[in-house]
Amino acid sequence: MSLRLKGGRLIDPASGRDEVADLLIRDGRIVPDSAPQATDRVIDVSGLVVCPGLIDLRARPREPGAEHKATLESETAAALAGGITMFCCPPDTDPPVDTPATAQWMTDRARALGGARVVPIGALTKGLGGTALADMAALKRVGCCGMSNGALPVRDSRVLRHALEYAAGLGITVFLQPQDPWLADGGVAHEGEVATRLGLAGIPVTAETVTLARDLLLIEQTGVRAHIMGLSAAQSLMLLKDAQARGVAVTADTAAHQLHLTDENIGFFDTNCHVRPPLRSARDRAALREAVRDGSLSVICSDHQPHEADAKQAAFSDSEPGISGLETLLALSLRLVHEGVLPLSHALHRLTAGPAAVLGLTGHGLAAGHVADICVLDPAAEWVPSAQTLKSQGLNTPFLGQTLRGRAILTVVGGEVRYTQRKLSGNAGA
Repeated sequence: MSLRLKGGRLIDPASGRDEVADLLIRDGRIVPDSAPQATDRVIDVSGLVVCPGLIDLRARPREPGAEHKATLESETAAALAGGITMFCCPPDTDPPVDTPATAQWMTDRARALGGARVVPIGALTKGLGGTALADMAALKRVGCCGMSNGALPVRDSRVLRHALEYAAGLGITVFLQPQDPWLADGGVAHEGEVATRLGLAGIPVTAETVTLARDLLLIEQTGVRAHIMGLSAAQSLMLLKDAQARGVAVTADTAAHQLHLTDENIGFFDTNCHVRPPLRSARDRAALREAVRDGSLSVICSDHQPHEADAKQAAFSDSEPGISGLETLLALSLRLVHEGVLPLSHALHRLTAGPAAVLGLTGHGLAAGHVADICVLDPAAEWVPSAQTLKSQGLNTPFLGQTLRGRAILTVVGGEVRYTQRKLSGNAGA
């Protein structure tokens, strides 16, 4: 089976390629287009951008264990609609991904659904309890892309050190989300003027920086390859950049909504702005944008956490944290381009080559021989997230009803067209 994407603007952030050309796909891989070849299908993508499929390092499809919120079927379809061809699922499912059987079930289930690729992150500790180490070697063998304790902290520094040493010996990447459970306990918003005015319990920046400082020192001591998830504060970025300058093998990401929203957006207790880590100050947002621009934050992710309606209809302090973000990840990243924060190639790098490097993927791009995971997007397309336009079961997003610019038009996984937003001209053979 062969497919030609004809006349698009090819942007491959990994190689720096940026040109108008055809892209030829045969038997699931990109092949050289050095001479005219007969193809089974031609799709005209003139005026559109063709780039590698987006990779989201942190998205929770809620299955297994919370299917009343969302399922692998609905969320892999939502990922495709967002131009995402692969996303990583943290291990804090129910049951947690702490056995090879659970990890294998998740990948097999996603493969059978025929949506986006789902790659599980294995548990760092058994049951995510933070005391006994999980069998990381077995989890790696069944395809886990790394190990993490999800949003649950490893409180015992000695246990964390042993876990990082074990992972380092196996060549496993560790994903850590820094949050001190005592400093953050009971908090629901950034500790500052807005939380005080609204009477909300605050989460100080130190809840992130105290744990981050410990984690970075242990990463440096053990030599493990590590990725820090969900940074939200300017002070955290100072610690990160200092470690990177010393040569510590650490990368980091932030969620797309942190690049656009602040605690001011809580307004009159908008529960769709209840997230963890919390939305912080305008100063923090500016620092995050600068870190994405200079590459110290090499990845933008969705931190997708879909919820049923009841979870967000409680009082702010009683509502569940999280934003449904798979389908808005691309548009929010492109908003940085429209606002002059990033060039288009840099924004796409943070969604493709950046996360691919974290996962150690060497074949993700538009070069010949690479697997044909492709996103075709229209940076200027305007659309409004709504119950009618979103495929995710979770409608819990503060961007609901807002006009966004930039949308995936066509998503290809393994050479197979799995999503089209609108009809594109072409023919069945040429």
